[in-house]
Amino acid sequence: DVYKRQSEYSLLDGLSRIPHMVDRAKSMGMKALGLTDHGAMYGAVEFYTACKEAGIKPIIGCELYVASGDRFSRTPSEKTSHHLTVLAQNNVGYQNLIKLVTKANLEGFYYKPRVDHELLTQHADGLIVLSGCPSAEVPVALMEGDDRKAEELIRWYRDTFPSFYIEVQRHDNLEFLDWLNSGLLNLAERLDIPLIATNDLHYTSPEEATLHDVLLCIGTNATTSDTERFKFSDDSYYLKSEEEMAALFEDIPE
Repeated sequence: DVYKRQSEYSLLDGLSRIPHMVDRAKSMGMKALGLTDHGAMYGAVEFYTACKEAGIKPIIGCELYVASGDRFSRTPSEKTSHHLTVLAQNNVGYQNLIKLVTKANLEGFYYKPRVDHELLTQHADGLIVLSGCPSAEVPVALMEGDDRKAEELIRWYRDTFPSFYIEVQRHDNLEFLDWLNSGLLNLAERLDIPLIATNDLHYTSPEEATLHDVLLCIGTNATTSDTERFKFSDDSYYLKSEEEMAALFEDIPE
């Protein structure tokens, strides 16, 4: 199981402070911990140091923003970009991840720091790539009813990155998620792509859900009393134990 961890370096989105996150991981007996802040690697050094001091293997990553088309495009349709979970497998991957994030800011920035398929191809070595959350390219294609595009994207990612996984998540009160996961599982089986279970993590402990809700209000210029505002579907976006994750995905142990 992998946790998609957004720390306080995912500004106005992640609440997790690195020392607290590492301490909780250590207390639960975890041997490794990953960090995938949105479009940035500002926390990488602090995270690496804290993990090493705790005797935990640090996995440096990033949840990249992928442009809908070309990273140089600045059309209205490019205001919305897709997410992509990327982890450094080794030092070569770490260097490539740095290059991707740098070029995303210097060349692709439009509302968000964006990469595109050209950049991903150029800097693919040493990277582990997951198909992403419901805001990623493959899930979005499925939700738009374009199964052919979803399959083409999976084939492209598989051919570009030797370590590519279909990612599934489970959170409550998201009506589309069961249907989406079913489509992802079918594609994974048909195309022989390995699965990976992730938990979208934006705060460290369950009791921090209310604080994170306030943070979202600050980021979206809303108040907690606003019933129409953006908020997370439930209180499950925290660092879960191995036992919790095993129970959540007991029907697909692979």
